[in-house]
Amino acid sequence: MVESHRVGCWAHFPFSDWSHETATAVLPAFLAVIGAGPAWLGAIEGIADGFSSFSKLAAGHYTDRLKHRKPLAVFGYAFTAIGTASFAVATHAIHVLIGRSAAWLGRGVRSPAKKALLAADVPPGAYGRAFGLERLMDTLGAILGPLTALWILQATNHSYRKVFLWTLLPGMIAVACFWLLVRERPMEVKQKKSFFLGLRTLPTEFRKFMVGVGIFGAGDFSHTLLILYATKMLAGQYGMGARRAWR
Repeated sequence: MVESHRVGCWAHFPFSDWSHETATAVLPAFLAVIGAGPAWLGAIEGIADGFSSFSKLAAGHYTDRLKHRKPLAVFGYAFTAIGTASFAVATHAIHVLIGRSAAWLGRGVRSPAKKALLAADVPPGAYGRAFGLERLMDTLGAILGPLTALWILQATNHSYRKVFLWTLLPGMIAVACFWLLVRERPMEVKQKKSFFLGLRTLPTEFRKFMVGVGIFGAGDFSHTLLILYATKMLAGQYGMGARRAWR
């Protein structure tokens, strides 16, 4: 049986996704306002996703060697929140690139520690339910983010910087929730192995699964490009007034 109290204490908080999805919803339009075109958006998202992916790989390796994983996860949540809120002081696309890369680096660092904590807190027979609940909370944050961004834009006469500053609130609530509510079980420190030796010891079936995931990932692209496309389509169909409203 899932220990619902401990899982519920932190799996039910979508604040971090609420924070960065709010920023993501207005990021393409904000870049246009500061004079950065679609190429900048693609570069920012590609570089940031690269940082996230490689930091997950490295953090996953070192997370297995840590006795306490909670501090690493808390650090990642805080770094993501601060990096996202830093868009509020950006005056050039390079500033957004630095902030987004920092935010996604923190996201990559925290993910293996967070998932390891969840896996350690539930029996193997409940992994599906536990991780399904965790993904549900992430999706809830992804829904709340764009809605919040539109509301703040309407309330502030389309002030992107106020939207980005607001993201610090749910972002830091996520940090506080994780720090105060997650109770970690001390883990036995595993024998130290080199990074590549650790990869070779992964089960064969898991490696086959990862090949499929890699093929899918190679064909994926940033969802912010869809937001940019939708903004341009609205401008062409409904005029600049609708475009500004959706920004």
